[in-house]
Order: sequence, then structure tokens, then C-alpha cells
Amino acid sequence: MKILSIILLLTSIVFCAVYDVGIGHTYSAVGDVPWESLSAGDSVLIYWRAETYKEKWVICREGSSDAPIVVKGIPNEYGELPVIDGEDATTRSELNFWNEERGVVKIGGANNPPDCTPKYIVIENLDIRSGRPPYSFTGRYGLTDYVNNCAAIYIEKGEHIIIRNCVLHNCGNGLFCGHLTSDLVVEGCYIYDNGIEGDIYEHNSYTEAFGILFQFNHYGPLRSGCLGNNLKDRSAGTIIRYNWIESGNRQLDLVDSDYEEFYNDSLYRKTFVYGNILIEPEGAGNSQIIHYGGDSGLLEQYRKGMLYLYNNTIISTRSGNTTLLRLSSDDESADCRNNIVYTTASGNYLAMMNTDGTLYLRNNWLKAGWGESHSSFGGTIIDYGNVEGEFPAFVDFASQNFELSESSACINAGGELASEVIPDNIPQMEYIKHCLWRLRPVDDTIDIGAYEYSPGSSCYESADKVVHRILISQNPFSESIIFAVNDFLKNFSIYVYDIRGNRMWGTDRCVGSVEWRPAGDIASGIYLVKFNFDDITCSKVIYYMR
Repeated sequence: MKILSIILLLTSIVFCAVYDVGIGHTYSAVGDVPWESLSAGDSVLIYWRAETYKEKWVICREGSSDAPIVVKGIPNEYGELPVIDGEDATTRSELNFWNEERGVVKIGGANNPPDCTPKYIVIENLDIRSGRPPYSFTGRYGLTDYVNNCAAIYIEKGEHIIIRNCVLHNCGNGLFCGHLTSDLVVEGCYIYDNGIEGDIYEHNSYTEAFGILFQFNHYGPLRSGCLGNNLKDRSAGTIIRYNWIESGNRQLDLVDSDYEEFYNDSLYRKTFVYGNILIEPEGAGNSQIIHYGGDSGLLEQYRKGMLYLYNNTIISTRSGNTTLLRLSSDDESADCRNNIVYTTASGNYLAMMNTDGTLYLRNNWLKAGWGESHSSFGGTIIDYGNVEGEFPAFVDFASQNFELSESSACINAGGELASEVIPDNIPQMEYIKHCLWRLRPVDDTIDIGAYEYSPGSSCYESADKVVHRILISQNPFSESIIFAVNDFLKNFSIYVYDIRGNRMWGTDRCVGSVEWRPAGDIASGIYLVKFNFDDITCSKVIYYMR
């Protein structure tokens, strides 16, 4: 029995490989990594260098819930990410996969490695760019042009995928995922400068997944002359929270799926949008900020559910008309509460809706003089009472600090949340420029908008004090690592986790600096460090090489 137990123990051990790519490392090129044989728990670490990596690849392998496959960029000492450049890129000869022209990095099907549904994949800390016409690459058919809808990251299919802290730009689509994708998280990314000139079909992100979460992302303008939307989504189970989304034909285009397994599922009928900053600038295409329902013309496929839109800060600097919301048919509804909807133009230029659907308004701050519609209105607005005014008293509108000043009428003016959003989708965080977050302060009555007023506590001051003044000694490191913070931050706690989320080390109430010297049984690999400063939390990635 003892021998059998030992055999079973040995067979359960998973040996995880780490592939280091970059100058002075084992692999000098991304294409040297054996992508076709990655296994659960393996990590590919791509180190920053001044020269871009002109390479592209497919991930068609399976990780596991406790041992994902991780592809991670290692920034330089200034935080610059390694660049994956699709222009003139090459592909490892051992890889053979279809739809090469659709993505710089693909997650999905292949001939080699043998086809599968990729699972438990993490891509983070990479700047991925330049996948669109007129650029080309060398693949299995030799020199090949990218197509208009090429994406920086193209997810053809996959389950349990995380895209984190990536910069996706200068492509047709920044991010694309097809309907064979499930459980996709997009967080902390900067997605901007994508699209095709004169074309409405390419967007900063274009997704259709069964279960999708966008959080802590910064969406910037599309490329000049491009007519796509900023975030376009056809998913079931969509949650969009704590993002900064600026410009685009529409900031949010939440339309219909073509697939029965989506539009016949109850998750398709509920969409949650909260804690975001949505900005409609002058000249940014359509005057509608949010579209919900469908665009195929096949009404039976439309969402026909409820858009829960709450505790957002929504800004328009258009000199002409602005429309908050277009509902595609009378079967679509929106529960709109605790939002700030501010226009720099006078209130008569602000309309709540386009033509159809039902809108429930309560406890919003709205520009005084707003109207129902700028079109022939056939829908319904049920007004339960809102706060109206000329200016919601932001801290500094000119610098886009949309926190509330102490004179704001939005303070303690929010109302109860819809029962359907409790407990899973209560606003608990606040977005910090850019791609950062902190806990939302809590008091007896919630404030209107994406930020909660808290005397003496500013997101932007906090971000400057914390994020930009955390110092880490040599990283990667081999023996010990020192974490230091300017000493005017009196106390902080720090915890180190492995990639499975297990706490490896931690200490409370540090002052100034603290050293971690890993125990002898701690393996080489990637670790996440979380710093806590009162109500502010931020994270850093470290790399331990024994």
C-alpha cells in the first residue's frame, strides 16, 4: 500500500516549464518557443527589448484551473512593455493554423498543434500592434496580407481566458472573440487606435462570448477616419464595470447574437453596466452613447431584456445633440439609476432615448432641460425622480477629474440598487486613471455617479502617491527582493501570491520598505504582489528565478 501511495503521488506531480524569451535568455525569439507542446502550468516570459518582436503565433493548448498556461511580458525598469509587432512578422515553422490573417496573436484552432479548444489561458503585459492592411506577414503560405478585421488578439474559440494589462492598437480590431468563447475576462488593458478608415465594421473590441467581463480598461479613440464603435459586444452574460471609455461611433454597442444557444439563454436578457466613465467628445460619429438590443434586423434574436445602467459618470462635450440611449425595439428596456449624465451644451441638446423601448429613470443627475428624444418618439420613459442642474460639481472638469467636490448635489443623492444586481454586481470599486482601481468608499447613502465622495481621499492623488512611488529592487530576482514606498505613506500591507492564488508570504503595517527572501521550497516562477494602503489596492508582478 505504501509503494502504491508513492506511485500515485509521483504520477500526480505536474512539472511546469518556464520559457524565457529575450536578450541574454534561453530563447532569443518568440518563434523559438515550442508553442505546439505547451502544457498546463507552463509560462512563456517575453522580456522587453528596444527592438520589437516581429512575430506571431497561435495558442491551441489546454491549461487547467489550478495551472493555467501563462504568456507574460516582462517590462523594463520604466514599465515599458515588450512589443509584439505584426508588421513583417514571421511564424514558427512548426505551427500550422488557419485564419493566420485574422490575428497577430491567435487563441483557437490549429492543424499543428493538434486542434483542441484552448482552456485556461492568460495573456498579459504585452503591447500588441500592427495587424491590418497594408501590413503583411510571413506564414504557412509565404508572404500574406492582413485582412481588415485582423485583431491584435484574435480569440477564435476558448474557455476561461484572461487578457490582462495589454496594449492593443493599430489593428483592424483591437480584440476580437468569436461565439465559441466562454468565460472571458478583459482587464486593465489599454485599447485604442484601431479600426479601418471609412469602415463601420471594425472596432476597438468586438466580442461574442458566453460570459464576459470587462473591468479596469482604458478605451481610447479609434484611428483617425475610422467609423467603428469603441466596445461592441454580442455576448450573453455581459458585465462592463469600472472602465474609462472615450470616443468611438458609440461608446457601447450592445447588440444581438446570431446563435440560438445565446439568445435562448436567460443570461442574454441581463446586461450590467456600472462604475464606468463614458465620454462622448465633439465630432465622434453617432450622437448616441449607448445602443442596446440588436442590429441584424432579426427581432427574434434581439436581447429583449434589461440593461442595468447605474452609477456611471457619462459626459458629452458635443456642441449639438446627444442621446444617452438607443433601445432597438419595444422589447428592450433599461433601468437607469444613480448615473451622472452631463453635457457641456445646454440641456435641450440632451435626449434620454431615440425612438423605441422602455426607460426607467431614478436618482440620476441630469442636465436641466433634457428631453425625451430628438426623433419621433414612440417609446416610454417612466420617471421616478432625478436631480437636475447645470453642473454636477466635479473636482476638475478640465483635467477630467470627475470625482465629486464637496458642493456636489450628487453626494448622498443616490437611491437603492435594483434587486437584480444584488449581491454580485454592487459597485465596489472606482476607476483610477488609467487602468487602476481602488475600493469605493462606503457610507449610509450611495452617491450618484462612478465616484463616491470621501473627504480628504482622492483617487487621483492616491494613484500618484501609491502607484508611481512603489519601488521594487531587481526584478526578476534570485535570492531576495525589496519593496519600498516613500515614507510619507505611513503604513501598508503586502502579500505575495502564486499564479494559482495561494498566499506565499505577507506582512502587515510595513513602513518604508520590507524584504522578502523566499523559503527554499518555493519554486521559480511568476508571483503577484498586492499592496494595500487603507482603501487603495494595487498589484505588481515579480519573477523569482532560483
